[in-house]
Amino acid sequence: MRQVTLALVHDLREHRALSTVEEVADFETDLLAEFVLARASAGLADSTIRGDTNHLELIRHWFDRPLWEMQPCNADVYFGKVLRDARPSTRTGRAAALAVFFEFLELRHKVELHNLTGRVVECPLDEMNRPRASVGPQLRVPPSEAEIEVLFSGWREELVACRKFGPAARNYAAARLAADVGLRVNEFRMLDLDDVRWELGRFGKLNVRHGKGSRRKGAKARLVPLINGADLNLRWFIEDVWSQFDGDHDRPGAPLFPSERKNEDGSCSRATADVFRRSLAEATAAHLPLWAGKLTPHVLRHYCASQLYRAGMTLFAIQELLGHSWTGTTARYVHVHHSHVEDAWMRGHERAADRWKGLER
Repeated sequence: MRQVTLALVHDLREHRALSTVEEVADFETDLLAEFVLARASAGLADSTIRGDTNHLELIRHWFDRPLWEMQPCNADVYFGKVLRDARPSTRTGRAAALAVFFEFLELRHKVELHNLTGRVVECPLDEMNRPRASVGPQLRVPPSEAEIEVLFSGWREELVACRKFGPAARNYAAARLAADVGLRVNEFRMLDLDDVRWELGRFGKLNVRHGKGSRRKGAKARLVPLINGADLNLRWFIEDVWSQFDGDHDRPGAPLFPSERKNEDGSCSRATADVFRRSLAEATAAHLPLWAGKLTPHVLRHYCASQLYRAGMTLFAIQELLGHSWTGTTARYVHVHHSHVEDAWMRGHERAADRWKGLER
């Protein structure tokens, strides 16, 4: 007869405490690393992930204990006293990072944390204490069409005699693309060369794979038509400039806007967002000094929306182009050209004038 040996099996629900400070610290580090990898898997831009982790580190530094121990009363103190006078964007950004981190803990580690600590993970933010922005979105009035033309005309002339033509032309082409079709800086810098689909539509389209998702839910892809002269700008850059960075147009994953720096395999890396912001600031200071310090890639996005609206494009078409989830968001981009208040004032004066005509003899 065969003997059956019974192994000692531990109940997975058994409480197993983290016994040392080092074990707690190591577990915290592992959780944060997994959180970063999960957000990268969701398609969030590196800058967004870095911003969230910076927020979490600042909260952890104040709390001086693992974040999974945070309770609503602790959040009340932190957001009600410590950050009471902070900018609304800081308060809401830090709250959003904390909320998404606790969502991660609840989805992936709720049982494990209960086994290790005896605590039930629950977000310390609720409808009573969740910070809300107390001011409306910042009003951005973009430059006029004439001012933008002065900027880009001066920038083009500068390319003729610049010391490094390739990087200067790349920065010009990227800024021009933002002004033409309203791409965000992280959207156009994450484009690959094969994301330019010349065979689609009348002018070609861009496969924007890293569009900004709402509520930190990951990338929201969309196709952006190369209207408004964007096709001519990109053809010039790809055919006359791009080869100065990389000679292989068929290499998978080749960035549309490469950096001068090389990867280990000899291919070009991707230019950073700071490169484009800095180059636009320098060009503005040189060619449009009245806008120095005020013209950013996002203001060019507002300029694009405003110009297309003035040209007759509908609000819904602009919403689709810019990748907005809500029409109300798009309306804030084109409000400077809305004339319904002035139109109503004119109609009121016309009605008053008509009434006076009836009284004239």
